[in-house]
Amino acid sequence: MTIRVLLADDQAMIRASLRIILEDQPDIVVVAEAGDGVAAIEQARRTRPDVCLVDVQMPRLDGIGVARALAGDPARVVMVTTFDLDEYVYGALRGGATGFVLKDAGPGLLVEAVRAAYAGDSLISPSITLRLLRHLTARGDRGAARAPAQPLTPRELQIAQAVARGHTNQEIADHLFISLSTVKGHVSGIQAKLGVRNRVEIAAWTWESRLVGPD
Repeated sequence: MTIRVLLADDQAMIRASLRIILEDQPDIVVVAEAGDGVAAIEQARRTRPDVCLVDVQMPRLDGIGVARALAGDPARVVMVTTFDLDEYVYGALRGGATGFVLKDAGPGLLVEAVRAAYAGDSLISPSITLRLLRHLTARGDRGAARAPAQPLTPRELQIAQAVARGHTNQEIADHLFISLSTVKGHVSGIQAKLGVRNRVEIAAWTWESRLVGPD
């Protein structure tokens, strides 16, 4: 199965670099490019990609606006940016983005984010998860956690705590001596019980529940 990707970034050199990284993979093809947010939405609706890699800051409409416009669309939006400011992260994820990866995170994480989005999972740079929790700590925004639809099992609580500490699925699998697919299944189950869409929201719930701190 080939994953069809749209690239949206206002810098042509960045788009060219991302294209080289992605098309070096046998299962990924770039089907369209856009230099601003409005064009990204038009191209997404015309070419029907599986995944849209979208920069946060673009002319005419920013990446958060693109994520909101494509929310519910079959295409999944992953933010790829040099900016890791917390307001961008939170706004993008609330807007419907399924992942958030920094451009300097390396080619491997970028490719993993595309494949995760295609598979219906979300990938957020671990450093961003920790930064967001520390930002909430500094602001004193430690509110009351919502009660889950169903109680989390001891294993799910263990995995939620690991997610809150910024560990990847592979790191969790290695530490707990379980398979990667088992970890993914638990993360999906946690999201369903908590009514959240991504790892940052799992981490925030864990922190609000006093199950782990940002340090």
